[in-house]
Amino acid sequence: MSSVLGSVSLKFSDEQSMLLDVARGFVNDKSPIDSVRAHLETDTGFDPEVWAEMVNLGWTGIALPEQVGGSGLGVGSVIPVVEAMGQGLLGTPLISTTLAGQLLMRTGEAEAEPFLARIAAGEAATVAFLDGGDWGGTNLGLCVDQGGALQGVKRMVTDAGCAAIFVIPCLQGDAVSLAVVESDELPADAIRDRTLIDLTKRASDVDFSGITPKVLLSGDKVATAIRDYLLLGALLTAAESTGTANRCLAVIVDYLKTRKQFGKLIGSYQALKHPSVDIYCGVENARSFIYHAATLLSDAPLDLDAESACRMAKIEATELMSFAGDRSVQFHGGIGFTWDCDSTLFIRRAQWSRQNFGDAAHHRKRLAVLLLD
Repeated sequence: MSSVLGSVSLKFSDEQSMLLDVARGFVNDKSPIDSVRAHLETDTGFDPEVWAEMVNLGWTGIALPEQVGGSGLGVGSVIPVVEAMGQGLLGTPLISTTLAGQLLMRTGEAEAEPFLARIAAGEAATVAFLDGGDWGGTNLGLCVDQGGALQGVKRMVTDAGCAAIFVIPCLQGDAVSLAVVESDELPADAIRDRTLIDLTKRASDVDFSGITPKVLLSGDKVATAIRDYLLLGALLTAAESTGTANRCLAVIVDYLKTRKQFGKLIGSYQALKHPSVDIYCGVENARSFIYHAATLLSDAPLDLDAESACRMAKIEATELMSFAGDRSVQFHGGIGFTWDCDSTLFIRRAQWSRQNFGDAAHHRKRLAVLLLD
């Protein structure tokens, strides 16, 4: 209890600083708003050439150990890259791939290493987690039958359309296991695309019924790895939201400095100044939360300090994004509600990130157990 309440560690390493600078420059160059809009209604939601450049930069292997071809920098070093991606609204499978790699790596199973090497080399991967319950459920309804084949459907699988590797939590009898399936094993009608409110994101329902997995990982570490996957997913979503909120603030400030009403710049009105300052303070707070959490991460199972930090970061960042997106729409007036205004991209991102990996109420409920008697 005292450890959780007294955890205030916050470090920003040289590697993180370098990655943030490189990632910001890359995203500014490769993801201008016109490019973002051009890919909103494409099949993948991103430019394959941009993804190939990200792979060449080694971003898919940042958090993976050197023995499988990664950089060995740890998952905390992915945070600045994801923050920069959020600032550019850059939709690629990097977050899904990173989380799939973490889930496999944290099982500690040698059978996972060939897939980790493929992920480090740039093959897209994803985790098929949800069965149809909510974030308060077990979400492991998909099972392995007596013949060794999977039976069931996973819902809202992110980046399923471009993933080469699927990591699937499932039940083998009463035991929790991880199945690994390759995309070329799936029949053509197994993937059903879903339309999301955030059009920079992609997700699908995937029917794995009848598929015999390449590898089935089980053991004591699997349940812990799944728990860590959910916490890391919340943290990466928080990092992305923080970057997007910062971009939203820049758009708001630019509009307040140019739009005139009744002969005066609207940025001179306190009713618009104060919320803008609130967003700025929120961005700085959220960045403190995400980098505090990043400081506590390692390849070992997440402890109570790291768990509470991940949950706090998710609450702070996604509530900030919701506020910033709403204010952007309101400050732009009538045009703020239209498709042509970039505010629609921010408020859609806010709605997606708010629910992804659990909303604020979900994480507050679990923080209460950690922080309160």
